Amino acid sequence: MQEASAPKVSFVSLGCPKALVDSERIITRLRAEGYELARKHDGADLVIVNTCGFLDSAKQESLGAIGEAMAENGKVIVTGCMGAEPEQIEEAYPGVLSITGPQQYESVLEAVHRALPPAHNPHLDLVPPQGIKLTARHYAYLKISEGCNNRCSFCIIPKLRGDLVSRPAGDVLREADRLVTAGVKELLVISQDTSAYGVDLKYAESPWKDREVRAKFFDLAKELGELGAWVRLQYVYPYPHVDEVIALMTEGKILPYLDIPFQHASPEILKAMKRPAAQDKTLGRIAKWREQCPELTLRSTFIVGFPGETDSDFAYLLDWLDEAEIDRVGCFKYEPVRGAASNALAGAVPDEVKQERWNALMARQQKISARRLKRKVGTRQQVIIDEVGPTVAKGRSKADAPEIDGAVYLSSRRPLKVGEIVTAKIERAAEYDLHGSVAGF
Repeated sequence: MQEASAPKVSFVSLGCPKALVDSERIITRLRAEGYELARKHDGADLVIVNTCGFLDSAKQESLGAIGEAMAENGKVIVTGCMGAEPEQIEEAYPGVLSITGPQQYESVLEAVHRALPPAHNPHLDLVPPQGIKLTARHYAYLKISEGCNNRCSFCIIPKLRGDLVSRPAGDVLREADRLVTAGVKELLVISQDTSAYGVDLKYAESPWKDREVRAKFFDLAKELGELGAWVRLQYVYPYPHVDEVIALMTEGKILPYLDIPFQHASPEILKAMKRPAAQDKTLGRIAKWREQCPELTLRSTFIVGFPGETDSDFAYLLDWLDEAEIDRVGCFKYEPVRGAASNALAGAVPDEVKQERWNALMARQQKISARRLKRKVGTRQQVIIDEVGPTVAKGRSKADAPEIDGAVYLSSRRPLKVGEIVTAKIERAAEYDLHGSVAGF
């Protein structure tokens, strides 16, 4: 008797790394139940679209992806941040099978089971213990919490994903350990507010190996640093206790890298944004961090054109950037988001002014980046290889997160492997990237 072929699911994952982790969890469960992943919508039995709903432009991209899936397949399940407010999706595509919000894994699986029951085969339902990863095999995102307790006026994430819910430290460490055992060389620690980790749990202890570990930012970072992989901290708010982890960087336990979304520097704009943490002392703290850990790389994001942003507010931000010398910067032009408190603020900035300010900030930052990278010429840096070409390999130093930061381009006497960590001699610097040759393995 011929066995029924495994049901096939096509998957689209949009948005941030946190949404990517949600996608990985859903796919891991589906693969465990015998579903196969299809490369194309028209070759699948149904399509799952994990949406982003943070900005109006992201919503348009999500609606476009749903429309494409409907046209090419017709059986579509929608999940993710945009699914938390389903009216727009229902209006555009009344034929979708199911709409659920972020993190609602069980609801997604139930919708899949209703539309496409699993063909269980114990010989095929084999999933690696670390789960299915959508990133390259040598790095993985490690999500330590969901939601956020902050109420920044431009953001609707708490409405979409709820308040902060941290995972017990033992759970996070077990997942990290499985990933490292499976060959992952770099762990990217993410959440909406990484440095608030454990506040909701009152920093409760949980068992890990032969000891108890507190659900606290420093304690978790310290334990992750013992696993033998690169540990990169992302989405960190500059609370006072962030100072403690700099010592772990100096000791080489975790990467000397902090991703802190400062968003602005002007006290008036920060107040209007309702940003957490005392940002007035930030420049002093950055200087102290760099004194303690000279190798430290700082990445940040900024918003220009926020309602009420004057020429003097923007000039203040540019001066602050010059003094702070942030290594890596992403900049966004303010977009009103339905449901955000900032929509009610007076002083809307015209689009052409937003564009001018964006251009000016990025031009200023390009000079800062080039200046800081030039200091690395002649040094030796550890580089993790992401791509291998016939003559040149592309990798990242400890100062570079995947997909958002610069790269290091290397020539080598012997073929390199993806995921390999090598010692590179830096010979040349551009605005955002470094060039060199392999000096050791």
